[in-house]
Amino acid sequence: MQRIGRVDRRMNPAVEARLTADHPDRAPLRGEVAYWNFLPPDELDVLLRLYNDVAHKTLKISRTLGIEGKKLLRPEDDYHALREFNESYEGEKSTDENIRLQLQSILDADFPLAKLVGQLPGRVFSDKAHPQPSTQAVFFCYRLPRPDQSQPELPWTDETGETRWFLYQLASEAILEDPSAIIGVIRSTPDTPRHCEQPQSRLAEIRRKVEAHIKTTWTRRMNAPVGVKPILNAWMEIG
Repeated sequence: MQRIGRVDRRMNPAVEARLTADHPDRAPLRGEVAYWNFLPPDELDVLLRLYNDVAHKTLKISRTLGIEGKKLLRPEDDYHALREFNESYEGEKSTDENIRLQLQSILDADFPLAKLVGQLPGRVFSDKAHPQPSTQAVFFCYRLPRPDQSQPELPWTDETGETRWFLYQLASEAILEDPSAIIGVIRSTPDTPRHCEQPQSRLAEIRRKVEAHIKTTWTRRMNAPVGVKPILNAWMEIG
């Protein structure tokens, strides 16, 4: 209604007179305002209200902690939130949901494998050949701690954190984070041959680069306390 009111303000009579003199055919349309309202569906309206409530709470947290609100978010959060909503609203499964469903299908088909995965130690390393010989990369799976909101002192724990993927491309030295761009590179079958080509010193160097990337893109942005570091779950050479 405020927008409509702004458009419907009285126009300058002198200007209107000149306009109608120069364009007589437009005279019947002058002095009238047409407008259309586009209202969101009920589901979107509920989400928008929820997002608004969360945004206000984020600002309150920021003021209390003395940090900028944006530091509580990642730059890609808004994009991912919109993408997740669009896929949900259109009845499509998100990339993350498809990956989880694929994992569950594999574990359901091989119960011993499910038990074995649960017993694997942290920082496990593996390697595999890629169908395209030109594809050389190193995959990393990290657990990024977050504050435990259920505890008064808000301790940072990996249980309340999130799992993130990173793919270091050897040719370009680029680091990918989008699961949809990584899943095809790391997917394998029981008969996929192993392939380990990089020396241990090179792999250690790549790991340091990825952890430095996490520090600049996550640790600082989250304003994580000293001592809070990403936890390496698994990594794999691909070549």
